Amino acid sequence: MINLDVISEEQLLKTRLCDLPVAIEGTWLQECVGELYRELDAKGLVFHPECYLADEWLTPEKETVIGIPFYLAHPTLIKLEHKMMLEAEGESKAWCMQLLRHEAGHAFSYAYDLHQRHDWQKTFGSSEEEYGDTYKFKPYSKSYVRHIDGFYAQYHPDEDFVETFAVWLTPDSNWQQTYQGWKALKKLQLVDELMNTIKGKPSLKKKGRKLWNQKKLTITLEKYYRRKKAHEQEDFPDFYDVQLNKIFKSLTHEEWLAFRKERRKNKNLMSAENLIRKYNKNLLNSIDRCTGERKYMISDLLKNISLRARQLNMIVADDSIHSLIQLSVYVTSLVMNYVHTGWYRGKNKRT
Repeated sequence: MINLDVISEEQLLKTRLCDLPVAIEGTWLQECVGELYRELDAKGLVFHPECYLADEWLTPEKETVIGIPFYLAHPTLIKLEHKMMLEAEGESKAWCMQLLRHEAGHAFSYAYDLHQRHDWQKTFGSSEEEYGDTYKFKPYSKSYVRHIDGFYAQYHPDEDFVETFAVWLTPDSNWQQTYQGWKALKKLQLVDELMNTIKGKPSLKKKGRKLWNQKKLTITLEKYYRRKKAHEQEDFPDFYDVQLNKIFKSLTHEEWLAFRKERRKNKNLMSAENLIRKYNKNLLNSIDRCTGERKYMISDLLKNISLRARQLNMIVADDSIHSLIQLSVYVTSLVMNYVHTGWYRGKNKRT
């Protein structure tokens, strides 16, 4: 029997997902699922979507179950997820509840065929619309609720509905007042009306299929993370490494310590992070003028590049102005790729 409390990382990575001794029962996830059910009960909704451990957050299409990432079921797996992906989605109770309410919206839509109703489609659009590889959003739009980060309600009609459902379900969301004057208020009112029509009524569908169930996945954790990084390559930090190494110089840990010591004597020495921070406003304004892209997106991109430069112990080895020009050209090219393709890379799909 595998003991996740003492297993080495090397052994863990060689372990198959199906062999992990994890479950929702007896963990903090059970408390979160119980809270979701209590929130549904408080609204008079008797359908409780069954939850299970999967490879990621999901509600399989047309199914009425909720998949919760397996790594949230044990601290050792959360730690590994952090190391591999820099964060563990849903690791706090508040974050987990946000995602559970979101997935519950999908489950309810399938359980009662809500997405097939005329009033649903008139308000949210067609559920048959294709999901794009990416989506562009209007950050200040009042036509959509704000729930999950990334303005996810603007991605697809289904996501618009489930995000609206999640806000409606959240205790003390005070949505009637919070969204007063917003077009999104009509969506919330429709969700309220739809839920009133199914109060006390069981699901129209039979028990859902638990697709991508952790207990049936024979892939090892090592291969799982290799695939996951490839799938999320553009969001992962080493996406920037090749170009950053052409602009800055990366130091070993020992060289970095020596650099920091020397910098106390010579203030002209500068790390890549220091350069980006010092000229952040200039870079932001210059790239904004060249591309016409929204400043907050450029700002987020600069933050990600700055973080990666710090992780790689990068310094300005050339003339700082020359490095600044190179960096400005690089970031501008990334933004222009995004403007024309929806991706920072010059391609349309993840690999």
